[in-house]
Amino acid sequence: MEVTTPRGPALVEIDEVPDARLLLVLTHGSAGGVDAPDLLAVREAAMGVGASVALVTQAFRVAGARAPGSPDRQDEAWEIVLSELRSRLPGLPLVQGGRSNGARVACRTAKAVGAAAVVALAFPLHPPGRPERSRAGELRGAGVDVLVVNGDRDPFGVPDAADAARLVVLPGEGHDLKKDPARVGEVVAGWITRYGGPPRQGSRGRRRRPRGDQAAPTSGSGR
Repeated sequence: MEVTTPRGPALVEIDEVPDARLLLVLTHGSAGGVDAPDLLAVREAAMGVGASVALVTQAFRVAGARAPGSPDRQDEAWEIVLSELRSRLPGLPLVQGGRSNGARVACRTAKAVGAAAVVALAFPLHPPGRPERSRAGELRGAGVDVLVVNGDRDPFGVPDAADAARLVVLPGEGHDLKKDPARVGEVVAGWITRYGGPPRQGSRGRRRRPRGDQAAPTSGSGR
């Protein structure tokens, strides 16, 4: 699915399950793509507990940029994408999230889009080596429950447990959370079910792939 935003088109890949309990929307970091190992693991685990999952390649990455630019403009584009998704998949409780910069967007826009909760993977608490530039306010300001999953070796720091509904720190993991992505998926899947409806009936659903010829960029660090 392609969604037009003021920053250009965003691309959305939707995996639907029958009798879905909720809609989980995930996005990438500033220089990465939706093929990041942790995002793919979360998608698979979430579908296993009855969540339809949408992976969003934001407009700035479709355009080839490695930085999101103004937070206000990024959030504006994100809210348009979420509005389109909610209209196409109505009636499902929404949990949104992402990794690194994508987690920041999910926190900043949670209330505006009506999310029940946020999944923050590798939340970049501060720039490397600059702990005085804390972004903890974005976690506290989300206005909904936030699950934070970080590695204990993340150079961007680890949030305080008091700033999230739940903090999971994975030993040996860095910012990319790629040592054991299946564990990341398990943590997220076990947490999001409380925000959905009754358990689903049936099996796996179908995938809707983006329309058009423009491919989403997949290179980068996954940040």
